[in-house]
Amino acid sequence: MKELRRKERAIPDEDAMAMLNEAEYGVLSTVDEKGKPYGVPLNFCVIDHCVYFHCAVEGHKIDNIRNNASVSFCVVGNAEIAPEKFSTKYASVIVFGEAEEVFAAEKQTGLEGLLRKYSAEFFDSGLKYIEGLREKTSVFRIRIEKLTGKAN
Repeated sequence: MKELRRKERAIPDEDAMAMLNEAEYGVLSTVDEKGKPYGVPLNFCVIDHCVYFHCAVEGHKIDNIRNNASVSFCVVGNAEIAPEKFSTKYASVIVFGEAEEVFAAEKQTGLEGLLRKYSAEFFDSGLKYIEGLREKTSVFRIRIEKLTGKAN
């Protein structure tokens, strides 16, 4: 894997992790069996240096992950167009790793992490909600093998 080309724009790993934790959503990139890329925005949470996301039990991204578990996951923050400079101010983080479906206790941990991030004030009713949809929901984990952050 190539290193960051514009090294002067790199941000420290701690700042990249903070930005990853604070981002509202990210884009998961996968590749299908014919080598065609597929990017999809999704909600996520970070627990113990892993990215967790949920989805339906079947679909294009799941097919791609089962075919090739190597993925990237990108978040962008602090974006501001600077038209007078023909540029954009931004910060971004890209995570590289392998996606793997999780089950049982780890699935519950991922779902609870999503509740804490997006619906903390409704956590108790959220637990009941996810219990009712458990069989219709898949949860995946991306162990962060590499993380790059940069800003302009």
